[in-house]
Amino acid sequence: MKKKSYIFLWLVNLAVSGLFSIPLSAQHKEEDDKEKKETLISNPSVLIEVKKMIFSGNENNAESLLRKYIDRYQNDPVGFFELSKILAARKAYPEALTYAEKACQLDQVNIWYQLFLAETYEMNQDYDKAVEIFEQIVETDPDNLEYYYQLAALYLGLGKYQQAVKMYDKIESQIGVSEEISLQKQKIWLHLKEPSKSEAELKRLIGSNPGESRYYGILAEFYMSQEKKESAFEQYKKILELDPGNAYIHMTLADYYRKAGDREKAYGELKLGFANPNLDVDTKINILLSFYSVNELVSDLKYQAFALADILVETHPDDPKVYSIKGDLLSQDKQYQEARDSFLKVLALDSSRYVVWEELLRMDLLTDDYEQLKEYGYRAIELYPEQPVIKLLTAVGEMQLKNYPEAEKLLKQGIDLVANNQDLLAQFYMYLGDTYHALDNSAESDKAYEKSLQIRDNNPYVLNNYSYYLSLRGESLSKAEQMAKKAVSIEPGNSSFQDTYGWV
Repeated sequence: MKKKSYIFLWLVNLAVSGLFSIPLSAQHKEEDDKEKKETLISNPSVLIEVKKMIFSGNENNAESLLRKYIDRYQNDPVGFFELSKILAARKAYPEALTYAEKACQLDQVNIWYQLFLAETYEMNQDYDKAVEIFEQIVETDPDNLEYYYQLAALYLGLGKYQQAVKMYDKIESQIGVSEEISLQKQKIWLHLKEPSKSEAELKRLIGSNPGESRYYGILAEFYMSQEKKESAFEQYKKILELDPGNAYIHMTLADYYRKAGDREKAYGELKLGFANPNLDVDTKINILLSFYSVNELVSDLKYQAFALADILVETHPDDPKVYSIKGDLLSQDKQYQEARDSFLKVLALDSSRYVVWEELLRMDLLTDDYEQLKEYGYRAIELYPEQPVIKLLTAVGEMQLKNYPEAEKLLKQGIDLVANNQDLLAQFYMYLGDTYHALDNSAESDKAYEKSLQIRDNNPYVLNNYSYYLSLRGESLSKAEQMAKKAVSIEPGNSSFQDTYGWV
């Protein structure tokens, strides 16, 4: 009796290690047990063990165990389904498809098996089969809208646009008009070159929510794309009626008037938009950036750029970016002192902007304010000791103030900081040559000039200065003549270079 009980328990609670072998003690009952074994169609304990392996990241052992499992339990769809998922995760898509199909054959009503089979068809790029699966699913489960969305997406992927629209119509029959679906259908009709249907779809969307000004903007954009400017303008007017404080409508109208060739009305709309604090600063700055090229080509638009910059500053007085863009405009217009004032305001609000420090020093250099260049140069160096450009600019200030030892120190420090910028390095050696000349150190001055010319042999200022200083000493006059001649050939209109050449 004990032996029979043991065998019965073994059959019911098969351990994973003994699942695929027959105990020697039971071999003599093989024929009797065969019929019992055939009645077993699954083994939950093994499947639980498989899940544990998967959760612990041991997919290899899980796969091995499942392969043995489906060989033993060939009518259990769960084993085939789980094995298919493991293979799909490993991108073994063809084999995964084989087992997914088997799982569905064994259990034709399990929705999860069908969904995974459709997904596996997609992995194998057999989209027509995936469509067939989803078409069956929506018939058997018509209340689950998610399946409609997935089927519509498949139709779109296959270029079956009419079927996709029909599927979206079915969704809307249950949920009503929705923005997502209306815009999707509108795009489809445009793609199919059915503008009237596209327009009708947008009008339906507006009809579902006539108080949403954004929808009128979408319809206006559609009209603009169809060259129906008057119809677009009517929609813009509706937006102003519905939402007079709309931050972006003035930018849209400005673009509309610009395309229509009415620059003054476009400018008027821009002013209204720039004065609206709800319109983000970056949008306004991007518009101002467009005036840079315009500034150079069409001088009568210059006043608009500066007027808009002033409005920008008035509307956003605490944002450093607005002073930065205004400084850039002023600098480009050669209003260097006014540009400097704007850059100072940037740094008063945010002193961490390195580029603005550099621009500030350039403005001091361009306005010949060498005391300011020196003062702010050393402030910048304290904040950015590893930046060579500010050392160069500060050194130029020291040179102009005849503080040559300080200039020499800054230039040597800067040379050690230059990396992968040969033009900048050549400038350092040029100024170092000038500094050594001022210090009556001709030997070091010549070395610095030579190094500068080794890097860039066509710098007319180095050629001119080096030539002139050699001629003053009466040394290497033939070399000096050739350098002076080359400087004149590079800049023939420079009278200073001509004087040097004549002197040599």
